[in-house]
Amino acid sequence: MAATASNMLKLGTHAPSFSLINALGGVVSLKDFDNAQALVVMFICNHCPYVKHLNEALVSFANDFKPEGVECVAISANDSEKYPQDGIEFMAQVAKDLEYPFPYLFDKTQEIAKAYQAACTPDFYLFDSNNKLFYRGQFDDSRPGNDSPVTGKDLRDATRALLDGKSSYEPQVPSIGCNIKWIPGNEPEYFNK
Repeated sequence: MAATASNMLKLGTHAPSFSLINALGGVVSLKDFDNAQALVVMFICNHCPYVKHLNEALVSFANDFKPEGVECVAISANDSEKYPQDGIEFMAQVAKDLEYPFPYLFDKTQEIAKAYQAACTPDFYLFDSNNKLFYRGQFDDSRPGNDSPVTGKDLRDATRALLDGKSSYEPQVPSIGCNIKWIPGNEPEYFNK
């Protein structure tokens, strides 16, 4: 379980566009969230223990904030040839089993992960209603085995600040998780920083 930190994309960055296959069918694009008050983009995967540690809390977060116009979308970019448990059929099963209230998209080419400069699973990005990056970093400080409760405090507080009209949120602490499993030869420049 190698720990990798978020790359921390520059605040104010416009959300990179995407149009990806949803594990449960259809295609989901960034423009599908045009009416959202905020959008949380999460890079996750099926097998990562850091993601498994947060899964139930991710569902709660999405359900809690949906009535306020906050949309969530999860993206898996792992190499499914080398890690078949992260393939789309298993993504569909996880989404059903955990009753994900958000689309779970497959970034087969890993180009979207690169556009977001995603580095680990989980990696979180909170965009405002104009698709400008307001927060990126950890869900909270809980990690597998550290006995800190899973609360979602960081992402919840940042989302609340955004909805309350604050111009910024601090602190922004990098997320920690398993590195994205890059297709050999497809590793981004920032991967080995």
